[in-house]
Amino acid sequence: MVDPDELPGLLLRVGATTDTGRVRAHNEDAALAEGGIFLVADGMGGHAAGEVASGIAVETMRDLVGRADLTTDDVSRQLVHANERILSAVSSHPERTGMGTTAAGLALVTAGGSDHWAIFNVGDSRVYRSISGSLTQVTVDHSEVQELVEAGVITPAEARVHPARNVVTRSLGTEHAYQADVWVLPPFAGERFVICSDGLTNEVSDDVVREILQANPDPQAASEELVRAAVEAGGRDNVTVVVVNLDGDVGDDLSETSPRAEATAPRGRRGE
Repeated sequence: MVDPDELPGLLLRVGATTDTGRVRAHNEDAALAEGGIFLVADGMGGHAAGEVASGIAVETMRDLVGRADLTTDDVSRQLVHANERILSAVSSHPERTGMGTTAAGLALVTAGGSDHWAIFNVGDSRVYRSISGSLTQVTVDHSEVQELVEAGVITPAEARVHPARNVVTRSLGTEHAYQADVWVLPPFAGERFVICSDGLTNEVSDDVVREILQANPDPQAASEELVRAAVEAGGRDNVTVVVVNLDGDVGDDLSETSPRAEATAPRGRRGE
């Protein structure tokens, strides 16, 4: 990989914010934004068990921070390892049976001899990519409503209010349906990513996400405004957002570069 210090003007900037919301008693989300590994995990299980599962996912993925020549296979294997750790935690504490977590994020990896993004998800937490003001959902939800949308039974708009919108078909913490989907993309100077739990996307539309990104070029400010919008729209779930900026001249081919990363921790709002 190219030494990022040899690339003046190219910088990864990151913002992260989390909020318990207006309804839930505690926050079962967890986030990681460190050393080229960015992740949001949305725990499930109640009675703090979801918080345990999302925490295990984050700590397991943190083991990849600083690893040289990271590959997409490394990322996939680490997610499998997180699944195994969650199942082991359940075996040791039967009262936590049923706990699990989603996981979505991106990692800077080596592919074909150059640096790329590995974008991954298990469950219905999402990764969006913004280039030149456009916004595209990269990940595909592992959920019952997504299957209904793909079958043409309901529309995407109907999916946002469907009573089964919180039912996931894959998650970490299961014996079978834990496999992540992974996309590999070359970096693009000027691009931005939004990694979020469904506490954001169940409350605000993609158009609102795009507008907030455009109005807030600073990633920390963007993450805070996105979380604030979700809470003000109802805040019926925990909401966590990580925003990643790859600052540079828009459109530069960066497939053989390695941007320098600035680490950050998610800032809490309500319920800290």
